[in-house]
Amino acid sequence: MAHENVSALHAERAERDVDFSGLPADEFKLAFRNHPAGVAVVTADAGDGPVGLTATSVFSVSAEPALLVFSISDQSSSAPTIRRADTVIVHLLGAAQLDIAKLCATSGIDRFANTDIWDRLITGEPYFPAAHTWIRGKVINRMDAGSSTVIAVHALQAKLPETADARSASPLVYHNRTWHSLGEHSELR
Repeated sequence: MAHENVSALHAERAERDVDFSGLPADEFKLAFRNHPAGVAVVTADAGDGPVGLTATSVFSVSAEPALLVFSISDQSSSAPTIRRADTVIVHLLGAAQLDIAKLCATSGIDRFANTDIWDRLITGEPYFPAAHTWIRGKVINRMDAGSSTVIAVHALQAKLPETADARSASPLVYHNRTWHSLGEHSELR
């Protein structure tokens, strides 16, 4: 018991001693504006109805076990539901799914009003069948990080591109506040 109290005391002191002054938010955003990122849509339903958001913070962490991470802003209307969800669907989007990315990036709308473009998996999660690739995963960890939450997910199931065209489809990339498509035209040698 004494060891737990000492550990808690050290954690409390460390939290108080963290100095978060540094690079201003506008400069930090400007620095990352020129750093391209793949585009994904994260969907979930914690029992209150489906939610979705567009994310450029998705990345793989480990292949064994299969783990991925993404972050959500506390300002997102989908954040409370995704934070409570036990499972999520992470859609890795290609340029052909730009409409889904824009839909889930638009504030103040019902992203699931058009029931023709989404469905539910047999396990209950909402998903967009048009996405060539999606990963269903169990949320295994959440970490507060400034005004965001970092979510760690253990991948349980995936829909992978089924055709050669789907496997070679141009990925959707976000760079400098603009959507882009990668392809042979953007290849450097």
